[in-house]
Amino acid sequence: MEEILSVQNLTKHFAKKGIFSSSRTVVKAVDDISFSLKKGEVLVLAGESGSGKSTTARLILRAIEPDSGRIFFDGTEIGKDSKSLDKIRMQCQMIHQDPYASIDPRMKISDILMEPLEIHKIGTKAERKKKVLDALHEVKLEPAEDIFNKFPHMLSGGQRQRIVLARALVLKPKLIIADEPVSMLDVSIRAEVLELMRELQEKHDISYIYITHDLSTARYLGQNISIMYLGKIVESGPIDEVLLHPRHPYTQALLDAISEPEPDNLLKEKKIRINEPLDIDVYQGCRFRARCPYAIEKCKEEPLLEQTGQDRLAACFVKLD
Repeated sequence: MEEILSVQNLTKHFAKKGIFSSSRTVVKAVDDISFSLKKGEVLVLAGESGSGKSTTARLILRAIEPDSGRIFFDGTEIGKDSKSLDKIRMQCQMIHQDPYASIDPRMKISDILMEPLEIHKIGTKAERKKKVLDALHEVKLEPAEDIFNKFPHMLSGGQRQRIVLARALVLKPKLIIADEPVSMLDVSIRAEVLELMRELQEKHDISYIYITHDLSTARYLGQNISIMYLGKIVESGPIDEVLLHPRHPYTQALLDAISEPEPDNLLKEKKIRINEPLDIDVYQGCRFRARCPYAIEKCKEEPLLEQTGQDRLAACFVKLD
């Protein structure tokens, strides 16, 4: 299957100034990560807040410039030139976490959805209106003509997130990056939005990068997964294999933290296999060493992300299997 995206040795560090001192520390937000995405595939980027997932998305879209590394999208290297930037900004769209902050409350739905078509000078006014109405039908906002003339405050959170999805769809993208797209929605409508995303992905053969800290929704939507921790990918592979047989202690800890609905489990004490962090430099050796219950002396060295089986990669000296 053909690749739609290839990320090679992507790095972005930020200098952070202390609150009570003038000293600066370096935050390695994204640190030499590589991964690829095939056409029509869903790749999950999972990890806690601060693991580098959203920064990775912003780097792919060139919202911020990487310190180093290369990004290839649909056969084109994305650089600073306007041609490659126009390509990725048209054919790769973003769905943000907050449906209330990601659309302008002063604009009508019609204007919100027409804006990307106008920016990229696509079609006549009549053609743009048809594309917008088609997108509203696709995300199941009916009657589309009524929604077309409304303002965002007249819609629920779930409806607003469908508007954000429709805005991404009007440009017929090849890749959608969805950054925690259901985390701020009511639990009752999360499944509806995820199911809609899956239907659209299958119908249009769209590739997704699905960013989340919630592994239960990740398994519902994704085919492959990369687990990130403090700017590094620590484990990756087919999603069922990674989540059923984790090979990195951090993946194991994330799985431990998932609440299980079975009544029997409510009576059991839930043990999350993670330690209180030690006061050590997290960038020396394994990033997870300060919190890992299995840490050994060798973990003072940085482990490489190496093959541990077919299509499986893990950066760990301790073998959990």
